[in-house]
Amino acid sequence: MSILLGLDVGTSGTKAVAIDQSGKLLTSALVEYPLLTPKPGWAEQSPAAWKDAALDALTALAHAPEVNAADVKGLGLTGQMHGSVFLDANNKVLRNAILWCDQRTAKQCEQITEKVGEKKLIEMVCNPALTGFTAPKILWLRDNEPEVYEKVRKVLLPKDYVRYELTGEFATDVADASGTLLFDVKNRRWHTDLMSLLDIQADFMPKAFEGPDVTGTLSKEAAAITGLPEGIPVVAGGGDQAAGGVGCGIVRTGVISSTVGTSGVVFAFADDVSLDPEGRVHTFCHSVPGKWHVMGVVLSAGGSLRWYRDALCDEEKTLAAETGRDPYEYITEAASGAPVGAEGLLFLPYLTGERTPHKDPYAKGAFVGLSLRHDKTHMGRAVLDGVAYAMRDSLEIIREMGVPIEQVRASGGGAKSPFWRQIQADVNDAPLSTINVDEGPAYGAAILATVATGLYASVEEACDAIIQVVDTCEPVADNTRQYDKWFAEYQKAYTALAPGFRRVAELLS
Repeated sequence: MSILLGLDVGTSGTKAVAIDQSGKLLTSALVEYPLLTPKPGWAEQSPAAWKDAALDALTALAHAPEVNAADVKGLGLTGQMHGSVFLDANNKVLRNAILWCDQRTAKQCEQITEKVGEKKLIEMVCNPALTGFTAPKILWLRDNEPEVYEKVRKVLLPKDYVRYELTGEFATDVADASGTLLFDVKNRRWHTDLMSLLDIQADFMPKAFEGPDVTGTLSKEAAAITGLPEGIPVVAGGGDQAAGGVGCGIVRTGVISSTVGTSGVVFAFADDVSLDPEGRVHTFCHSVPGKWHVMGVVLSAGGSLRWYRDALCDEEKTLAAETGRDPYEYITEAASGAPVGAEGLLFLPYLTGERTPHKDPYAKGAFVGLSLRHDKTHMGRAVLDGVAYAMRDSLEIIREMGVPIEQVRASGGGAKSPFWRQIQADVNDAPLSTINVDEGPAYGAAILATVATGLYASVEEACDAIIQVVDTCEPVADNTRQYDKWFAEYQKAYTALAPGFRRVAELLS
C-alpha cells in the first residue's frame, strides 16, 4: 500500500495527515505554537517553532499504528501564505517571521502603489498592494530594520522554510508565490521588472514550481529524526488556499469553496486569468498546473467566533469542560434562539483589519445596534451572521466577474456546525455542500503528492477519484429575503464607520 503525507504549516499549528492512494485518511497529527503580537496590529512567529512542529508532526505519523513508514512514497507541503522568513548568507533566520495577518506595512503599500501606479500594479501582478502580502514586508524591513535587511540573502514563505529544513533545497510553488506581490501570475514566473522597480534583489526569491512537481527529497537528517524513509520526494504543494482548493475538489469551472477557518476564504477555479479591475479579490495561480483561481479573503472569520468565545463565553467553556462537548456547540445552540438578523444587531468581523472587499488595514470589529433587548443569544447570532455577510461580499464580486458558480462546497470549522452552514446558504442564496473528507490544506497537499509520485495522472483525476459530495444544505427562501435587507445594512455600517476606524488607528499610534 502506498502512503502519502501532507504537511500544513498553519497559523495556530502544523498539521500532518497520512492517506492511502484512494484518499482514505489513515491518521493525522497537530502540533501547536503561539502567535506573537509584540505591538498592536503586528503578528509574528518563530520559524524554529514551525521546524520543530513539522518534525514532531511527521514523527507522530511515522510511528502511528496506522502507518508503515516504509510505505510512505511522498510528502506534499502547504502552509499559511504571505509570511516572510529572512535568511542570511549562512541560511540562518535573521528575525521572527512577519505573518499574513500583520498590518504594519500600510505605509509601504502606499509607497508601492504610488511608485508603480494602482492600475499598472494590477496589470503586472494581478493584485493590488495589501498589507498582508510579502513585498511590503520586505520594504518594511528595509525601512525600519536596515541592519537586518543588509544581511538578507533569501526570503522564504513559511512552508518553504520548512521545505529547506527537510530537504536542504530552496523552492516554492506558483500558487504561494502569487501572494508575494512579486510574481507574474499571468505567466507563472517571478516578475523581475517589478522587483527591479522596487529595488528588491531577484535572487532573494527561490525557484517556483507547479504544485505536483518534486522539489527535493527528505534529507538523511530529517529522516533520522522522524523515522520516515530517507529520499522520499518532497512535492512543491501550494499555499494553504490553493492546496485547500485541491482538498475540496475545486479543480474545474463552476465549483467554488467557502472555507471558514481563522480567516474566511471564497475560492473559485478559473481556466484562464480573470481579474477584478479594482483588485477587491485576488487572482492567483492554482496548484493545478496551468490553471488559476480567484479568491476573496475575510481576515477574521472563524477568528471572530474564537474571539467571542474567549472574550465573552467563560460560562460556555466551563460547561464544555464539564460535559466533554465543544464550547462552540453551546454558542451556536444559543445563537439559534435568535431570529434572522438578530433583532437588528449587526457585527462587523474586522478584528484584524479587512482584505476583501475593503483593503482596509484600519478596519475594526464592531457590534452595531445594541439595545437593552439584546443578550448573548443575539450577540452569538450576530457574529455568525456577520462572518457570513463578510463572505458574501467576496461571493458577490466573483459573481460580478462572471465566474460560473454551480456548486459551493463548505470546509473548515464553519462547515462543522449545521446551523452555521444553514446561515451561509441563506445569506448567499446558494446551496452549500459538504464532502466526504474535510482535513483542510494538508489533505490537498497529500493529493498533490499522489500525482507527483505517479499514482494519478493529473490533479483532476486524483480529485475525481478521491472526493465526493455527501450532503447539501439548501437555502430557505424566506430567510434569504430577510438576510438581503440586513446585508445591505451591514454594508452601510462599514461605510459609516470607516473614517472613524482610521482616526482610532492614528490615536493608537
